[in-house]
Amino acid sequence: MTDLDDLDVIVVGGGGAGLAAAVSAAEQGASVLVFESEKELGGSTQLSAGLITAAGTSVQRALGIEDTAERHFQHYMDLNQWQLNPGLVHAFCAAAGPMLEWMIGLGLDVPAAVSSDAHTPGLSRAGVEDVWRGHVPRDQGYGLVQVLDKARKSHGVEVVLNTRVERLLHEDGRVVGVEADGIEVRARAVVVASGGFAQNPELLRRHYPEALDAGDSLFVVAAPGSRGDHLAFAEQTGGAVTGDGWGLMLPTAYFQRHHHWQAGFPPVSRINVNTAGRRFMDEDASYAVSGGTILAQDGPVWTVFDEKARLGLPTGYADWTPDGVAAEAAAGRLASAPDLPTLAADIGVPADALTATVARWNAGLPATGTDPEFRREQTLAAKGADQRPDPVATAPYYAARVLPAELVCTHAGLEIDPHTAVLDRTGTPIPGLFAAGEAGGGVLGMRYVGGGNAVANALTMGRIAGVNAARTA
Repeated sequence: MTDLDDLDVIVVGGGGAGLAAAVSAAEQGASVLVFESEKELGGSTQLSAGLITAAGTSVQRALGIEDTAERHFQHYMDLNQWQLNPGLVHAFCAAAGPMLEWMIGLGLDVPAAVSSDAHTPGLSRAGVEDVWRGHVPRDQGYGLVQVLDKARKSHGVEVVLNTRVERLLHEDGRVVGVEADGIEVRARAVVVASGGFAQNPELLRRHYPEALDAGDSLFVVAAPGSRGDHLAFAEQTGGAVTGDGWGLMLPTAYFQRHHHWQAGFPPVSRINVNTAGRRFMDEDASYAVSGGTILAQDGPVWTVFDEKARLGLPTGYADWTPDGVAAEAAAGRLASAPDLPTLAADIGVPADALTATVARWNAGLPATGTDPEFRREQTLAAKGADQRPDPVATAPYYAARVLPAELVCTHAGLEIDPHTAVLDRTGTPIPGLFAAGEAGGGVLGMRYVGGGNAVANALTMGRIAGVNAARTA
């Protein structure tokens, strides 16, 4: 049993970041206790594909891919327009590869194989990086959590489930423990790894109002424990908060209400058009950039497809199915028309522009195998698609509004330094306090770098936090 009178480290949160912190602190010889507000461990990490972005890994090398942390860092900062702290991001990129090797050493299985998606084990394209960095483990996020939990048990780290930490004990400028269920538990250091605030509408209004712009189309896939406890801890300790206005919203159809592996996928044979009736993007572009591209348009965006594409949708999914699309059209919520000029009138775009756009599409990728404007053949190839899309040519025609509406994670968190120490509002580390994952702000930026960014952040910064908390203790 853990001696509650002689704790070195308390970890608040039992998701990926919290478990990584607990295991790494225990590896340093620290006595560790984890508080988890929910009935089971795992948090949003357990719900994820488990994809991890990292550079210079043994998996890449086994596939003959040369990559470095420096290259990862440059891409990461460029995509975020250098609005992040370079020292912090450099620490993350430098430690992500070693973190993956650490996880492999603990038993995580990431085969040296090419993966065409975020759910097939191997190395996949994470976003818009020039070198693939998406490491997909077997058994997804669930398996990742199980590997960490096995390590946690082997080090004798105890977990208190279904117990929410109400406040941090902050005395004489130092964090000395927590209060949970009205009981004070003291420790020499505390790691906050309590997740984000995607499940808290009030905190969304305050720190990420753009998420609410999706209106009735908004749905949240983050874990129930994503209530923003870290932001309350900031107020209690004088901690600084960074990352307001940033988060990850995946583009979806207005009628989608599930993550895509449950919802199904829109047809490959489709084009996205703006209010001018023209294509403006690669429809299969990574969500690292596609959400921002959609929001940059002057008005609503529509995905246009035809009857052949509708009938070709697989059954068994929750949203994107032949019957589901037909039902939305019959209810008048999804535009349907016998010809393109009528469809254009229904969605308020110029008929001549939409007709010309569809004609260009039909004469491009479906006919020649290349998309000169948007190079969509490149992203389809990365996804393992080996057949050309069909032309959009079979009536009736459909148009569904698409917008960033699937809220995955939030990026506003306790400001941390490269050692994951939480900073106060003067930029000074608060003694005894560390943060990681969504609770630690500054790594996840204005642009989500690609699949596995949040999981890599959680595990990498969680590991750093655990080591440094143990050393402080």
